Amino acid sequence: MSLEMEAIRFSEYGDPHNFSLEKVDLPNPVAGEIQIRHLAIGVNYIDIYHRKGVFAPKLPLPSGLGVEGVGIVTSVGSGVSHFEVGQRIAYVGGPAGAYATHRNLPAARALAVPDGLSTENVAALIFKGLTAEYLIHRCVPIAAGDVVLFHAAAGGVGSIACQWLRHIGASTIGTVGSEEKAEISRRNGCDHVIIYTQDDFQTRVAEITGGQGVRVVYDSVGKTTFYKSLDCLHPRGTLVSFGESSGPIDPLPIPILGGKGSLFVTRPSIAHYTADRREYEVAAHHLFDAMANHVITAPHVTAYPLHDAARAHRDMEDRRTTGSIILIP
Repeated sequence: MSLEMEAIRFSEYGDPHNFSLEKVDLPNPVAGEIQIRHLAIGVNYIDIYHRKGVFAPKLPLPSGLGVEGVGIVTSVGSGVSHFEVGQRIAYVGGPAGAYATHRNLPAARALAVPDGLSTENVAALIFKGLTAEYLIHRCVPIAAGDVVLFHAAAGGVGSIACQWLRHIGASTIGTVGSEEKAEISRRNGCDHVIIYTQDDFQTRVAEITGGQGVRVVYDSVGKTTFYKSLDCLHPRGTLVSFGESSGPIDPLPIPILGGKGSLFVTRPSIAHYTADRREYEVAAHHLFDAMANHVITAPHVTAYPLHDAARAHRDMEDRRTTGSIILIP
């Protein structure tokens, strides 16, 4: 027996005008799966990459979209013993298909949501919060006194990471595109904010650090920032490239890393930092604990109805939003 649901689907890579809201039959969950009714769905830049067919392997078309959400368990497949009908869960990862009223999900990707945390905040924070968690606690563990540069500091991940970095005791330099976003970044804990439309960030980082550079650069912008970011690092510093919102990065000649100070470059993925179930659960506990203790709070949340997913994508790409975007079925 199947359930009729509504889901955003697309049949061509490219612009969000290819989206359509369709009625789809959802089968019962198979062994190892749960079925959920979405309460809120997170929108992320990875969804834009999937929509454009940037990643290999590309999503097979026609396809759904979205890799995170919060929902209520409505059915449980055989072999699933740690979730029950009526339970509130969140998830990151698994097959794309979050832009829907309901979905089936591998139980291994589901996380029990603690009481006391709002659905909207969890939806706004789960993917971006787990990204911030692995970036600053596991990819390059940051300690008190470290100086870091965080590009797009007013964005979804940046807003969360800057709060966490402040709690750790790091000194954070953030880059943003406007005075409005600069103020947001200051509130979230940035010690110094550079408006890249007004100042050259490489020059300003040198001024702020007295020519010493920073230990880590977190860069989700890509093409327009990558090579200057390398020049912001002190010797043996690390560039963490975790996105490319401005376009693909030009090929990196490896020998220049030695000439610039024995630098490190990494391209992490949340998939590899949450693939192990135990590590995934520990990271989620770390995030939920930080939320409950107000170490981090959800950045400004912009909510769109599910049928307006195309507008949500356009607004994100045009940088008309700050913080997090969620869809409400």
